[in-house]
Amino acid sequence: MTLAGPVLGPPLATRLPSRLAAPAPGWELTADVCVVGSGVAGLCVALHARAAGLSVAVVTKVEVDDGSTRWAQGGIAAVLAATDSPAAHAADTETAGVGLCEPDAVHALVTEGPDRLRELMSWGATFDRGPDGELLLTREGGHHADRIVHAGGDATGAEVQRALHAAVLTDPGITLVEHAMVLDLVTDAAGRAAGVTLHVLGEGSSDGVGAVRSRAVVLATGGMGQVYASTTNPSVSTGDGVALGLRAGAVATDLEFVQFHPTALYLGPDSRGQQPLVSEALRGEGALLRDAAGERFMVGVHPLAELAPRDVVAKAITRVQLRDGTDHVFLDARHVEGLERRFPTIVARCREAGIDPVTELVPVTPAAHYASGGLATDLAGRTTVPGLYACGEVACTGVHGANRLASNSLLEGLVFAGRIGAELAAGLPDPQPAPPQVAHLDGLLDPAARGRLTATMSARVGALRSGGGLTVAAGELAAIAGLLGTAEPGVAGWEATDLLTVATALTAAAGAREETRGCHWREDHPDDDDAWRVHLDVALHADGTLQLTPRPVGTPPEVSW
Repeated sequence: MTLAGPVLGPPLATRLPSRLAAPAPGWELTADVCVVGSGVAGLCVALHARAAGLSVAVVTKVEVDDGSTRWAQGGIAAVLAATDSPAAHAADTETAGVGLCEPDAVHALVTEGPDRLRELMSWGATFDRGPDGELLLTREGGHHADRIVHAGGDATGAEVQRALHAAVLTDPGITLVEHAMVLDLVTDAAGRAAGVTLHVLGEGSSDGVGAVRSRAVVLATGGMGQVYASTTNPSVSTGDGVALGLRAGAVATDLEFVQFHPTALYLGPDSRGQQPLVSEALRGEGALLRDAAGERFMVGVHPLAELAPRDVVAKAITRVQLRDGTDHVFLDARHVEGLERRFPTIVARCREAGIDPVTELVPVTPAAHYASGGLATDLAGRTTVPGLYACGEVACTGVHGANRLASNSLLEGLVFAGRIGAELAAGLPDPQPAPPQVAHLDGLLDPAARGRLTATMSARVGALRSGGGLTVAAGELAAIAGLLGTAEPGVAGWEATDLLTVATALTAAAGAREETRGCHWREDHPDDDDAWRVHLDVALHADGTLQLTPRPVGTPPEVSW
């Protein structure tokens, strides 16, 4: 295959830091396994590691319940009905992924998912049931069967988080380190992951920069939605795991495929940061999308109309907004039976914003929602760095391809956490002693540049992209990178630097992929191209430059532990 333009490096020779500037660790704790992140992926890995008799340290950026999992409204997809099948679930997943799903990963997801869901219920998670005691199943965009379980109507993530948190708290073999931002990977003399450095903000087990020493590290840090000005992600989702992995030499892939949720609640032109989500499940129960004139616009766009895959709906909404010169459309749920009972969270949040969905149209617009790409892993969750695993949104297992199917994300966390657990249980080597790593005292971005970065990403690398816009974005990011070294060590500078790292990698990948596929919509290349049925692997070299390498679908990442 011949790529247009250079394969090596981004459009401009931007140099990124290979480590974050930070003081040397002043304290340490030790565990067999260090899990970074406390959502469904991280806590499930911790429970599986404990079942294998391993001690675990769970490091989380704020508090255990403050990640993305608790914001998940829709549910968990799994084949539970007699009229459904793993093959049908796989077909829907691969259709949404538009040719970039890895078949073996999808097979693992759909065949192992039901048992992992039952395991979650054994850990205390409770899902909605009908009068007959059977689990209630609903449908979301891209699914051709009712296979979504939910809890509290539209509070599935909160229930999953509650149950896992309770299970973790009862286990004395799990140490929780809250209010801790992970910085960089610690490696032993053989180059194997041997822990992480982190900074605890005065409310954890120790203050300041320290280290967790371990025999394996599992990144479960979630996504990178805060790289955009508007996102459904919480404030902690600043791409820390992907940035850490890149600095450690791990390969990331499919970073250009950022899913924009079609229906975030529109709060006005000046709203920034985390935006409320209006779940796809609402459309699954019959809510309709309408333009400013009150007309439905999804009929004729896709056979599933409002329940088309998310990229299709987000693109259709964007087209209508461009056509009409507006910054939102409307969701009509006035006719949905039992709206307040079925979707109490959404109704309450809309009313807080001054909108009553029972009687009024709800203004909605696409917002950055989910990263289908991440650190490349094999089917055991192993990255290309020995001893370093990744699970959940920070990972790219190949399940999602170019566009995640609704409600497959929590399921992926469950399934691949179990697979990592099995790998950990098979045995871990003891780290080989290495001399202390020298702290790097340069390379941090001034936090004041963060707004400039996120505005650039939203304007040029959002739901609608073009070659010209991506070139402008790459130039702007390179200019921002010229400010590296201007900030003192601290959380704001570390986050800004992580965001710059993932934004630069994402933009380079989006600029290289000259086609429209799934979440990646190139206005100047409106069609998909079979020549681009490849993953774009991204690696950060020691000199701070990025390299992009195409990897055909069906070819696993080079994991050689």
